[in-house]
Amino acid sequence: MNPDLEKLFPYPFERLAKLKEGVTPPAHLKHIAMSIGEPKHAPPEFVLQKLRENLQGLGAYPMAKGLPELREAIARWLTRRFKLKPGRVDPDKHVLPVSGTREGLFAFAQTVVDRAKRPLVLMPNPFYQIYEGAAFLAGAEPYFLNTVAKHGFLLDLDAVPDKVWQRCQLLYICTPGNPTGAVMNGAHLKRVLELAERYDFIVASDECYAEIYLDEAKPPPGLLQVCEETGRHDFRRCVAFHSLSKRSSLPGLRSGFVAGDAAVLAKFLQYRTYHGCALPMPVQIASVRAWDDEHHVVENRRLYQQKFQAVMEILGPVMDVHYPPAAFYLWPETPVDDERFAKELYAEQNLTVLPGSYLSRLTSSGDPGKNRVRISLVASVAECAEAAQRIRSYVESL
Repeated sequence: MNPDLEKLFPYPFERLAKLKEGVTPPAHLKHIAMSIGEPKHAPPEFVLQKLRENLQGLGAYPMAKGLPELREAIARWLTRRFKLKPGRVDPDKHVLPVSGTREGLFAFAQTVVDRAKRPLVLMPNPFYQIYEGAAFLAGAEPYFLNTVAKHGFLLDLDAVPDKVWQRCQLLYICTPGNPTGAVMNGAHLKRVLELAERYDFIVASDECYAEIYLDEAKPPPGLLQVCEETGRHDFRRCVAFHSLSKRSSLPGLRSGFVAGDAAVLAKFLQYRTYHGCALPMPVQIASVRAWDDEHHVVENRRLYQQKFQAVMEILGPVMDVHYPPAAFYLWPETPVDDERFAKELYAEQNLTVLPGSYLSRLTSSGDPGKNRVRISLVASVAECAEAAQRIRSYVESL
């Protein structure tokens, strides 16, 4: 067996299930799940219809590179969304479909990490667990950059020792952040690019929450957008990952893409040809429609904005909780240990949230997930408001 498998930590939801073992919640309360970031809004019907219309495509093997029509739709979306010069994104060189960002982010590390050179893979802490697992199984060592309130939950890039940057081969960034919702602005992303050039590492920007934001006038910037603004027109060392899961409430479609450095993506395509993870043809055709439409995305955002407003009005007076600029999570401090908070909340209110320490690692600077919980606002507006009332009742009982 691959010995690196022994390095993997139990997945957060395995730990959560174990935490809840033997606990019987009150039967008169319907369970509300706010632990997992699985969108619950209705998928756009026109995408489902396109999927149904093209089921005959299951009779053919799909290509790892994806249909030209899909890559062209993605290039159009990137150009519109991130204010790129028309023609800057070559659909043939700069875009690859992936089976959702999870699959793509994991496989990417297996492609770009040279395990013979004592590699480090840097990542935010707390973090999406795929980053850590991808690093271990690529033969690298993860290095955690704590994202704390003091720094606006952003990476403190200047605190990283020079010797760490020298060993860095891959930097995962997540903007908007999971679980904090923090957004890296243009200046912060520019600093990332400068460090990548100085130390010659690749930046993988996980931007799967980029279309879920609270201020319609302030869409979060993206890594490729800052490449455009700073004259890095070849996107060298840079790739960005996007998905229809959050943007279009289509998590089961498993459809996303990676875009950026053409030379890096050529190698990634070679890996993926052997990896065998091409998107089924009906999925690709339906995805074209999703990337070409913005109306359903605006409506999707509107629902999340309503949920944040409803929940914050209820929780604000009793918890240290703040509006994030983007994503669909709250990341409040807890008045007691985060595991106790989650377990008792389930036992007393039949409500599931995720302990923050399940998303983070203890470092020499502390554990940035300790005594926080991630609350995922994916249920309906009414259910989110009901959940907030239950959380408030629990907090007031402490």
